[in-house]
Amino acid sequence: MKYKLKLIITLFTIHCSLFTHAQDVTALINKVKEKLDKVNDYVANGVLKTDVVFIKAPVSKVTVYYKKPDHFKMIKSEGISILPKGGISINMGALISTDNFTALDAGEAVINKVKTKVVKLLPNDQNSNVVLSTLYIDESNFLIYKSVTTTLENGTYELDMTYGKYADYGLPDKVNFSFNAKDYKLPKGLTLDFDENTKPSAADSTKEKKGKVEISYSSYTINKGVDDNVFKTN
Repeated sequence: MKYKLKLIITLFTIHCSLFTHAQDVTALINKVKEKLDKVNDYVANGVLKTDVVFIKAPVSKVTVYYKKPDHFKMIKSEGISILPKGGISINMGALISTDNFTALDAGEAVINKVKTKVVKLLPNDQNSNVVLSTLYIDESNFLIYKSVTTTLENGTYELDMTYGKYADYGLPDKVNFSFNAKDYKLPKGLTLDFDENTKPSAADSTKEKKGKVEISYSSYTINKGVDDNVFKTN
């Protein structure tokens, strides 16, 4: 009888502990959302670098437009954009824009010398394209330093963020975006400019290849309004 009582107490304690941790990380996610929600729109200037096998993509100046809830457009001075559908916004707010997920405490990790809380987000919507997101959050400043997202359509992609003078808005100075090129599906209407000397063979196309995109932002104009016409498809 005493053994059963101890077992019940132990199980109850574990349950309460897990519930408390779930509450804690959900509160942390809400704090991050609160910071990101301060940004209604922005226009940002920056430089785009791509490193994707077989694709000619020169370093380009870009202008990025964003407007709540999920409008995002990048205009390049030259070249092409290589951003998988589903991760194209490179916008953390899109990952946590709803409350329709379960947040789990996954411990701690150090990212770029910053101690972060690791939080796993499981979508409650069975039809969601996102299978799992793992966020690495600076608890002191409510900043996401890294995210790893697994999707049904485009495999897994990672975002690494570096922050500076726009940190109060949760906006990074630099974003490094990496993905498996073989899992990548082009958005409709986008064609690639292959280098004729390195055009992929059938065998090459099945190999595991990593694509990388880096955006370094020089300036943001925040909450000054962005016309909806900017986001219309040409």
